[in-house]
Amino acid sequence: MTHDELTVGDVAQRSGVAVSTLHFYEAKGLIHSHRTAGNQRRYSRDMLRRIAIIRAAQRVGMPLATIREALASLPEARTPTRRDWARLSTAWREELDARIGQLVQMRDTLDDCIGCGCLSLDRCRLANPGDVLGEHGAGPQRWAEGSECAEED
Repeated sequence: MTHDELTVGDVAQRSGVAVSTLHFYEAKGLIHSHRTAGNQRRYSRDMLRRIAIIRAAQRVGMPLATIREALASLPEARTPTRRDWARLSTAWREELDARIGQLVQMRDTLDDCIGCGCLSLDRCRLANPGDVLGEHGAGPQRWAEGSECAEED
């Protein structure tokens, strides 16, 4: 093992991430390792910074697919820099701002739902925006067994 390689245990200890999580990240294509002749995983040191990026992105709710795409834009075998982080976080900020806007809108319309019991789907802006389910008939179409609406969900 070279000085630039870390075992899975070393990476887990230094990153604060469980070994099983490292295996999950690797299975999802977020990080990668290579195998020794004895079939043991070895990680390059730059994986520590990549794991830090993954954890920060997860904390703010970024989907794994978005994180994977961002990490794929980074050069291989190089520790991500502050400039790399600034570029990634700027792109994520736009997505987070859009999500925050959606959450604020949902919060502000939530009071219309209290007490409706989902029997007034024509009025529910969360479950049935624009009364699209009304086209399928009266009553709780979303949950009607065998209905076209239930199959769309």
